[in-house]
Amino acid sequence: MTVDKQSVITKYARHEGDSGSANVQIAILTARINDLTGHFRQHPKDHHSRQGLLKMVGTRRRLLSYLKRRDLEGYRSLIEELGLRH
Repeated sequence: MTVDKQSVITKYARHEGDSGSANVQIAILTARINDLTGHFRQHPKDHHSRQGLLKMVGTRRRLLSYLKRRDLEGYRSLIEELGLRH
C-alpha cells in the first residue's frame, strides 16, 4: 500500500494550491508512518527503514508542537481527525 499524496493534500489543504502548510505536512507524514508500520509487520528486521520511520516521527512531533503553539484549535481538530494521541 502506498500513500496517495495528492488525495491527502486536497483533503487537508487550507486553501487551493496549499501543499506545504503544517496541516498538510503532518497528514502526509502520518499516512507514510502508518504505511511503514504495516511494512514492519511483514519485515521485522528492516532496520534501515526503521531509522527513516523514527526520523519521520520526530519531524511530525516537531510540526505538531509548532501547530499547537500557533493554532490550538486547528491542532486539536487535526489530531482528532488523524486519530493521534488517544
